[in-house]
Amino acid sequence: MRAEGFAPVYDGESRVLILGSFPSVKSRAEGFYYGNPQNRFWRMLAAFFGEQLPQTVGEKQAFVLKHRIALWDMVASCEIVGSMDVAIKGERVVDVKSILCHAPIRKILCNGAKSYELFSAAHPALLSMAVKLPSTSPANPRYREEAWHAALSEAFGGEIRENP
Repeated sequence: MRAEGFAPVYDGESRVLILGSFPSVKSRAEGFYYGNPQNRFWRMLAAFFGEQLPQTVGEKQAFVLKHRIALWDMVASCEIVGSMDVAIKGERVVDVKSILCHAPIRKILCNGAKSYELFSAAHPALLSMAVKLPSTSPANPRYREEAWHAALSEAFGGEIRENP
């Protein structure tokens, strides 16, 4: 069945774009990014910023915007059964440049190999801005939180903890 992804979340202050591949079944049911409670994404971000774990869609959206993070997935729509990246077929990818025209993004963090693969193919001229990170998916046994923390620290260049 054909499924649609989410609109990007960003504003004119967004500095870092985190790109996933495509929302899981649980995320699509919740209507927002990383909706599976077993996904490590929100726990990792909350730990990095030393804040409470956002619970609602509104809290999650406010959290990323407060910290100048943009969220999007590389796949705008696709044929998919289940949630696994290997199940993505007939994908239509997003135009990442459309965000870059409206926000001062200086680093792109790809959440997992599929996101990075699709980004690399669609936007080779932007590869110098991108970092491939281990997927925060509960299905990824190679997840390393320290890789995410290092990438976020580098992306924000030490300014992150000063953000109100």
